[in-house]
Amino acid sequence: MGIININDDSFSGDGKIDTTWALERARTLIAEGADIIDVGAESARTNRQAISPQQELDRLAPFLEQFPAFIADCAIRDPLQLTPPLLSINTWRPEVAGPALAINGDILNDMSGLPDDRNAKLCAQHQAALLIMHSMGEPKIPHTHVQYEDVIASLDAFFEEKITLARQAGLAEESILLDPGIDFAKQKDDNLAIYGRLFHLKRFHRPILLPVSRKSVIGRVLDIADPTQRDAGTAACMVAGILRGASIFRVHNVEMAWRVTQSLHHLGEPRS
Repeated sequence: MGIININDDSFSGDGKIDTTWALERARTLIAEGADIIDVGAESARTNRQAISPQQELDRLAPFLEQFPAFIADCAIRDPLQLTPPLLSINTWRPEVAGPALAINGDILNDMSGLPDDRNAKLCAQHQAALLIMHSMGEPKIPHTHVQYEDVIASLDAFFEEKITLARQAGLAEESILLDPGIDFAKQKDDNLAIYGRLFHLKRFHRPILLPVSRKSVIGRVLDIADPTQRDAGTAACMVAGILRGASIFRVHNVEMAWRVTQSLHHLGEPRS
């Protein structure tokens, strides 16, 4: 899953409020091996002021409208790559998600923690998949105070509740994906515990997305302040994730991520 930020305050400094740039960026990510394009218009950073729903939709709509035609003749990298790629809309507001999915979109990447069933209903209505991310509290507000007695137990209870909520809203279970929410309402040790016990989430029998790219936990472990210098840590997190059951990786550097997955594929299964 390659990341496109149609904003100018992304933590990794890789976004622009420019539809033409975003479409060209999508073409590049697909050529580098992306199977899914994840487009968002508002930074998740809590030290940046929230934009209005209308501003968010105004940034997203032109991209969503032009995406199918723009990437129709895009080169792909390998025969196993999804083509055309899936389109993921990264928003948590129902008033944005509804109109956006009505234009175009295969997945709703919702970082809200699904406080109610509105986004699940919208996904059911528009036949889109829903990515449910674990977090605590409303987006765009710092939650550094959150403490877990057992973060894995918290993920267990959370996903049991939210999967049930989504299904009751009319969404088929096969349309649900799970995201453990690395760095969201979590401290370094919480994040490391999730990486270490990621296999536990396989009990839900749903695809696990690991948003590993350039995360703060990597910066803390390696003492690297600049997110763009964290790609080696990102690659290590990808390898750990693949070995522990994750199947989708949300990344900035698709070129590197493709090489990681191809290398592991050719190394083969471990033998005793």
